[in-house]
Amino acid sequence: MRPRLELLLLAACLLGTTAHAKAPRKHAPPAKHAKAAAPQAYGERADVMRFADQYAQELGYEAAALRRLLAQAKRHPRVQQLIMPPPVGTAKDWAAYRARFVEPKRLAAGLAFWQQHESALARAEERYGVPAEIVAGIIGVETFYGQIMGGFRVIDALATLSFDFPPGRRDRSEFFREELRQFLLLCQREGLDPLAVKGSYAGALGYGQFMPGSWNRHAVDFDASGRIDLIASPEDAIGSVANFLANHGWQRGLPTHFEIALPVDTVARATLLAPDIKPTFTAAQLSEQGARLAEAGQAHAGLLAVIELQNGDAAPSYVAGSENFFTLTRYNWSSYYAMAVIELGRTLAASRVAGQKP
Repeated sequence: MRPRLELLLLAACLLGTTAHAKAPRKHAPPAKHAKAAAPQAYGERADVMRFADQYAQELGYEAAALRRLLAQAKRHPRVQQLIMPPPVGTAKDWAAYRARFVEPKRLAAGLAFWQQHESALARAEERYGVPAEIVAGIIGVETFYGQIMGGFRVIDALATLSFDFPPGRRDRSEFFREELRQFLLLCQREGLDPLAVKGSYAGALGYGQFMPGSWNRHAVDFDASGRIDLIASPEDAIGSVANFLANHGWQRGLPTHFEIALPVDTVARATLLAPDIKPTFTAAQLSEQGARLAEAGQAHAGLLAVIELQNGDAAPSYVAGSENFFTLTRYNWSSYYAMAVIELGRTLAASRVAGQKP
């Protein structure tokens, strides 16, 4: 997220979780690892069997059947490697990060996707208030428009992170156990074979890389087929991405950000940057601190966040993020991710206006 799997791993390590509770993705390329050991089946390991016994009835399984199913899940050392953060001191570089997503092949795929699913994107915008370019941007950043949806068995990824979360970073095994429960619930409801479903190393699924819990909470049957399928139905994915953002506070017609120049004074800069991506300041308060907002930003009635995008050794870039920018980071807790989605979507929309073909 070049061979299919390598693209997935690169994109996943670049980006971190989808705010729909994915495991945090990072801004730097993945570190090089030694060759991982082969996956090993869990078998009747005690903690895995306790999990089966605890949730079997709730999930609609016979206890023995769920035990047999989870015994076939495998601990995947490569998953343990990929969930780890990049090395300390890895520099962030917005320009390089942007270039990985706003590039000719992804733009061509995005134009073709938009052309093919123009009606669904327009319906989603009308129903949920989320612009087509934002939905197209998310699907493009997440999975290259469905070309890179993940090569790990989801049951292996979630079991590994549930029962063998690696040391060396904050333990998120409890989160992944809940996602494993949600995945089994999803498979029961949608008639999926838990041993066949594939996704990312963190267990994310489909065109929009929803975690199972987000699928269960926010996915919609947008193609009116009678079932929700974020893996095989681009229309369901389009509607579900828009619904996710709407459920997390997206405001119809509100820009995502405005241009801003920061004050020279270092104390004022530190004050403005301290809240990070959370909208905190009015336009008037930004002006009082010496920041210079674009005219459209000065007219904004809501709160704004001062977003810093580092550019390696070059000077950082800054924008004033609105409440909708913050909503985008609920999909993936990263300002770099949000800006990549915005930039890809805007470039696609401008190319369509200019009459550019896939």
